[in-house]
Amino acid sequence: MRWDMQRIMGYIRRAVTEYHMLEDGDRVAVGVSGGKDSVALLAGLAGVRRYLGVDFFLAAVSLDNGFPGVQTDFTPLADLCRQLDIPFHLKKTEIGAIVFQERQESNPCSLCARMRRGVLHDTAKELHCNKIALGHHYDDAVETLLMNLFHEGRIGCFSPVSYLSRKDLTMIRPLIFAPEKEIASAVRRAKLPVVKNPCPMDGYTQRQWTKDFLADLEKTHPGVTKRVFGALQRGHVSNW
Repeated sequence: MRWDMQRIMGYIRRAVTEYHMLEDGDRVAVGVSGGKDSVALLAGLAGVRRYLGVDFFLAAVSLDNGFPGVQTDFTPLADLCRQLDIPFHLKKTEIGAIVFQERQESNPCSLCARMRRGVLHDTAKELHCNKIALGHHYDDAVETLLMNLFHEGRIGCFSPVSYLSRKDLTMIRPLIFAPEKEIASAVRRAKLPVVKNPCPMDGYTQRQWTKDFLADLEKTHPGVTKRVFGALQRGHVSNW
């Protein structure tokens, strides 16, 4: 494993330790969209389980969203899972067709996200997993805090660890200390496979606007992302 991925594994180990994300006997379904974040999460968890001192099982779950007229090749992810000795599960859905053709949603991202979460949760239960690992990272946390503030007028973010009582599943986010730039660099240098997102909304979301806004703000106020992240922790927002 290259030094770059070793650094990502260090971030994962810190998150797992500080927020008690993993215990002996855990069965973890890793949500793998094919993007750089989820691929780094999968490879990083596979790496840390060799020395973390916690005995846990990993399974990779990818969703084919069934966007009309789009054929996504998940073979690179299946090949990576074989290399990492992790079982790979691909769930085919009609989410894309429902959101963009049948419902013609004005806010497609919200419905799509809810439907994808539902399928992922159900698949995790089918695989007898008690935890789901998601690839949200350091920058995602800051962006989510700002999105909630700007668009909903509330202070909140996703939690590093959250329990879903209705599904009896625990969500964990082991990349929360990993900056997006370092994840991108590690994936590129380690030559990990990335499957392009075929969603027609890719690049045109509220998150992308917030990402661009933060990038511009960093130019005039260097370190603002780090300070917002620190405030998130110090204020114990959403169990941080």
